Amino acid sequence: MNTALVTTSPAALRAALPEGGALLGIDLGTKTIGTALCDAAWRIASPGKTLARGKFTADKTAIAALIAGRDARGIVIGLPLNMDGSEGPRSQSSRAYARNLGALGLPILLWDERWSTASAERSLIAQDFSRARRAERIDAAAAAVILQAAIDALTSALF
Repeated sequence: MNTALVTTSPAALRAALPEGGALLGIDLGTKTIGTALCDAAWRIASPGKTLARGKFTADKTAIAALIAGRDARGIVIGLPLNMDGSEGPRSQSSRAYARNLGALGLPILLWDERWSTASAERSLIAQDFSRARRAERIDAAAAAVILQAAIDALTSALF
């Protein structure tokens, strides 16, 4: 039975992880899944691997391996909201993906990912990455932007 917490509230995720722990960030694309990881103290997010998106069972196996490799305690998934903050079909797809990943037993935070890809692109351009190298790394870089924003909220006294 799927009983893992899936929330949009940083406070709820923090309550589910009172001792912290590494988090896995995910940027879901239609063809790829960008990943990022942060340290157990929730200080800094770093881009991880970009996975080819396939059938959910294969995706879940690859994500479970990343979680085991870093002993991650929670997951942050980008939630693609419309510019006005409303949810569309892509948001519903991300919510369904999160519910299905709940089978892994870790708490999941859905985080607003508006502008994450644009921010990641600007960062890669500033680092003088070629267009080809940016294309290879953009999804993982976007996952790191999403995860960093979430951990900034998790460590803020203002949530």
